[in-house]
Amino acid sequence: MGKSVMGIFRSVGIIEGFSYLILLFIAMPLKYYADMPVYVRVVGMAHGVLFVLFLLLLLIVWIKHRWTLLQVFLAIVAVLLPFGTFILEARLRKTIG
Repeated sequence: MGKSVMGIFRSVGIIEGFSYLILLFIAMPLKYYADMPVYVRVVGMAHGVLFVLFLLLLLIVWIKHRWTLLQVFLAIVAVLLPFGTFILEARLRKTIG
């Protein structure tokens, strides 16, 4: 059986978080220190798609689960910060199980 919208949101958040860390700590150093910009293009594209998917799923979660504006704002802040989606996932796990 398929995952709930919240489950998909949480999974995408974790994957998006890893893509952000790979972009920041692997692809960017390779671009600037090893003159290998291709990794930024590839990982950056994947990260961008995951970021947009995260925001779309956040919109659905906001409507379906009646999140407050504060909850939505904190989720947006989390997706913008390195390791933020992992903290968000931990809090969601505590809150909803």
